[in-house]
Amino acid sequence: MKRLSIIIVTYQSEKDIYDCLQSVWKHCDIPQDELEVIVVDNSPESDEMFSRLSELYGTDIMLIHNTHNGGYGQGNNVGIQHATAPVVMVMNPDVRLCEPVFKTVLDAFAHDEQLCMYGMRQMLAENVPSASDGNNAPSKPNPQPSNPQPAVKSPLSFDCSRSMNGYLIPLISKVCNRFGWYCPKSMYLQGSCFFIRKDKFVEAGLFDEDVFMYGEEDDIHWRMKQAFGSRFKFNGRLHYIHLAMNRPMDLSTEMKMVASTVAVHKKRGIPERQTVRNYIRYYRTRLFSAKVKRLLKGGGKTEIDILKAVICHLKSTIE
Repeated sequence: MKRLSIIIVTYQSEKDIYDCLQSVWKHCDIPQDELEVIVVDNSPESDEMFSRLSELYGTDIMLIHNTHNGGYGQGNNVGIQHATAPVVMVMNPDVRLCEPVFKTVLDAFAHDEQLCMYGMRQMLAENVPSASDGNNAPSKPNPQPSNPQPAVKSPLSFDCSRSMNGYLIPLISKVCNRFGWYCPKSMYLQGSCFFIRKDKFVEAGLFDEDVFMYGEEDDIHWRMKQAFGSRFKFNGRLHYIHLAMNRPMDLSTEMKMVASTVAVHKKRGIPERQTVRNYIRYYRTRLFSAKVKRLLKGGGKTEIDILKAVICHLKSTIE
């Protein structure tokens, strides 16, 4: 019987998926026949990557070519609907496991039948030595996943709900992440790698497929909390690596995040104007922090310019 289903949604992710899967196999601390791995590809063409993955893993992995690129949430919903285990792990292809975690997490779900979601400490790395490349995929026997070093503690293993006062979000989030102070009532777990109880997630409606990307975690947290209470757990002693260090701030990405939050908040009856005003507060606090950081350490002009542009654009939408 399967105890854990891992869902990995890919989109032109061939450079990441081999090392991602190798890290899963290397650090698997439960019998492999209790583990189910499902890869859902949103790319227009999956044949070459799927052919290689099939050669490497055979029936140990389920490969699904999505009918269309419906986004992060829709792709995960496809995988979850095929999952047979009671606990699902949602994992980005640019995530690497760096230690055994499955047994600890599954024990937590077994001991607390009301537990809905489980998160771990996110570590960041810009890149890691690759165990493979697109033309020479590694073999499954005796896998040698990428060396996870160096990696640093992420400032965002979890974050504050965007319904919280925007002036406070950056400060509270930074301090609480620094010390591992997770408040399940008002903080959501990062979506790059987390565990969720399948039946409760299905009952709560799975991912909102109207949200193509960004903002899903806050929405999931709110809907699960409304349905089952704040039954979320964060374990800062368990870690995973996300290859997201030093990703440059991007105006388009920030605006997509705001747009997703506006859409999600509308479902809760929160007016768009109220959400945008709160985001302006949030970005003003981030702008102040960026200016102080530049004053003390130098650099950071690009981030400051982008934050100013975001604030200016948001103000124009409500004037």
